[in-house]
Amino acid sequence: MPKEILVNVEAAETRAAVIEDGVLVDFLVERAGHQRHVGNIYKGRVENVLPGMEAAFIDIGLEKNAFLYAGDVIVSPDEREFDDMPHEKARSIRDLVREGQEIIVQVAKEPIGTKGPRVVTHITLPGKYVVLMPTVDYIGVSRRIPDEEERARLKAIAHSIKPKRMGLIVRTAAESRDEKDLIQELHFLIKLWRRIQSRSRRAKAPCLLHQDYDLIYRIIRDLFSENADTLIIDNAAEYGKAIELLRILSPHRAGRVKLYHNDGISLFEAYGIENEVDKALRRKVWLDCGGYLIFDQTEALLSIDVNTGRYIGSSNLADTVLKTNLEAATEIAHQLRLRNAGGIIIIDFIDMDSEEDRKKVLQRLEDALRADKTKTSILGFTQLGLIEMTRKKTRPSLQDILERACPYCDGRGRVLSEETIALRAEREIKRVARSTKKPAMLIEVHPTVASLLIGTGGANLARVEQETGKFIYVKGSIDMHVEDIDIAFVGTKEEVEARAIPVKAGDVIDVEIEEPHASNPRDGICRLEGYIVDVEGGGALVGSTARVEITRVFRTYARARLIDSAIGSGSDANGVYA
Repeated sequence: MPKEILVNVEAAETRAAVIEDGVLVDFLVERAGHQRHVGNIYKGRVENVLPGMEAAFIDIGLEKNAFLYAGDVIVSPDEREFDDMPHEKARSIRDLVREGQEIIVQVAKEPIGTKGPRVVTHITLPGKYVVLMPTVDYIGVSRRIPDEEERARLKAIAHSIKPKRMGLIVRTAAESRDEKDLIQELHFLIKLWRRIQSRSRRAKAPCLLHQDYDLIYRIIRDLFSENADTLIIDNAAEYGKAIELLRILSPHRAGRVKLYHNDGISLFEAYGIENEVDKALRRKVWLDCGGYLIFDQTEALLSIDVNTGRYIGSSNLADTVLKTNLEAATEIAHQLRLRNAGGIIIIDFIDMDSEEDRKKVLQRLEDALRADKTKTSILGFTQLGLIEMTRKKTRPSLQDILERACPYCDGRGRVLSEETIALRAEREIKRVARSTKKPAMLIEVHPTVASLLIGTGGANLARVEQETGKFIYVKGSIDMHVEDIDIAFVGTKEEVEARAIPVKAGDVIDVEIEEPHASNPRDGICRLEGYIVDVEGGGALVGSTARVEITRVFRTYARARLIDSAIGSGSDANGVYA
């Protein structure tokens, strides 16, 4: 299928979009303020050895110590892409490392949330065609090369060029390549490893020995393969670097790199990437048939719910459910790759009575996931009819990179209702009333909460005043969060009133009519510091500025009459005229 890679380069970040058959399938971001660690090689110091966890914490010079699991001391590369590698007999972490020991490690997983990076002692230096493994003696060929004759040819080449006591894996991109291409790259990787060893002998732990290359280099090395039609870059300097790099690595592909220049529209806008990324962050994803998916992320797992939505089918219920589930399986595989979701994943497909239909849906999901290079394992349907699967997690998800937990709802995705906050405000008023002898108080809340606290015709407020024996002034502030409650001032009635009511009868002011009155659309509503002004006859002037005279002032609102409804927008909306 046609494949394009788009790279948008800006001062603060570089973004890459991978498009297959016109569909965005992967999105990568590298920001100047957020250093990438996966692939970096460090000389670290063992800080703690924890036999109960069969792990050790390694100081590699980052904010959080790295986590080294006993199995990762001899871990193999990604078992999804390459042939199985021999594993040594498992040993205790105390047999492998000791506190204070200096050790060379490579970051396998980025620090995510409260967890530090995960590291391994099995070093891998990836190139375009081969991966050098200087710490293990092994030869392997990518499983993604299906032709057995080609696999045998590449394995023979690997045997003939492999350095002694080192390992070599032939990558998918090496298919049909000449031996000289593999030798040229191998020589580069061997020199790189020798430089790393030299730095390690001179440096004191903790320190960085080797930093993996930037995003554009990794794209050319890992993504810009033979089946990629074009690589489009919108920055002239980075375009030049890419051309020079390809002249060294793969000269025949340099002609497929294009420089994008269009002052009228950006590269990502031209391809609709911005909109697709926004969709990938949404909780609800619509299917073409009219059904939809719901994605809910928790600390432990990602749950995906499939719904028929607007799709009613054309024949029978079983057929409707099957078609929705089949389309959902394809879209789920796409979304997992695009969102870079990882960890435990639970999928709740619409219930199917037929075992044959369940097999079809499971097969569709497996087929759709084959395009995903990240290791996935499908465990099948559980007794509750849910599909349980895992996807390897090596870097933060798209959501983790582009979003943060809501500071208002603390990541819950929900807030307390206005009615709940209004009732809490009542209790807070009563609590303060019991603790003070002052006769009046001013409470500030969000306008939607203020309207409930006051009640129709001020009935609720009158009840609270009767129960507390205090004069209560309520101020609605649009700048306040809906869950916030602020007892702004407690004092005499005159002091509180001066703070709560910004106008007096006879004042002439300029106001902006914000909305029509809820029960009398002929009138318009404006707000002064959260205080409501009901403008008689102002309903037709919503969005306009008008000069009004305050006619009557009440504790929760004021009434006004129009003087001039076309004074423009240059006057001070809070100016008081004598």
